[in-house]
Amino acid sequence: MATTVHLIDASPYIFRAWFSLPEMEDPAGRPVSAVRGFAEFLLRYLVEQAPTHVACTFDESLNTSFRNDLYPPYKAQRELPPKELEDQLVGCQRVARAVGVPTFVDDRYEADDLIATLLAPLAEQGHRGVVVTSDKDLAQLVTEDVEMYDFAKDVRFGPAEVREKFGVEPGQIPDYLGLAGDAVDNIPGVRGVGAKTAAALLGSFADLDELYAGLERVAEVGVRGARTLGAKLEAARDEALLSRTLATVSTEAPASATLDDLAWSGVPREAREVFDEYGIGRLLDRVKEWKQ
Repeated sequence: MATTVHLIDASPYIFRAWFSLPEMEDPAGRPVSAVRGFAEFLLRYLVEQAPTHVACTFDESLNTSFRNDLYPPYKAQRELPPKELEDQLVGCQRVARAVGVPTFVDDRYEADDLIATLLAPLAEQGHRGVVVTSDKDLAQLVTEDVEMYDFAKDVRFGPAEVREKFGVEPGQIPDYLGLAGDAVDNIPGVRGVGAKTAAALLGSFADLDELYAGLERVAEVGVRGARTLGAKLEAARDEALLSRTLATVSTEAPASATLDDLAWSGVPREAREVFDEYGIGRLLDRVKEWKQ
């Protein structure tokens, strides 16, 4: 029997809390707004979605990973997080563990990679997945049995929704970003190729490999500037292929878990100790399922 596993990308919800909530302090006088906001999100998710199997993945570093070995400018344009936020990342991990959610973090692999690595063997075993994130990169994991769920907006993406939003199949998302690039992550793509052109090209070619094997046919694709597009693509071949690699989630992160490892049956009562330490114990009043 197939089981649904919920895999939560913590970073978008930590940042959302940090930027949306006013400054708060815990009883020791430490900044705690990100911890509080993340704890509120996670408890709400657990209460409303009632998962039987769940995990939470975190970014150890918010702007570096093994991808910087391949391309040093990757995410390099991002400002370092303020110390007040950086100090709260461990607190967010403590909160997740306190409510009984298995937690994964690594200093070289990103939260996206941890999700992909955990999901791959479970999907092979026939289980279903819900990838909880607002990060478009993870749309590449969507299948008929894996959906992407933007919890904050209450929007779910299956294959049809990915096609509608990006104009490509879920599995083409790395190729799409290889062409269009991604300013948020500082992925270069091909200069002069935007999202619409990238989608049009991938409507005619299955992936970058097929595209570059048939550049002479690019002029036949009905897009603006098609006559000179082949030359642009040829000139940026290396950048496109590198960009695809940067945009592809890895399934080789040091993370593994069986279905039993990810089972969740309620919040342990011991969670109150951690929540009280951060001055957010009242959030636990909303808990309906306590671990027996």
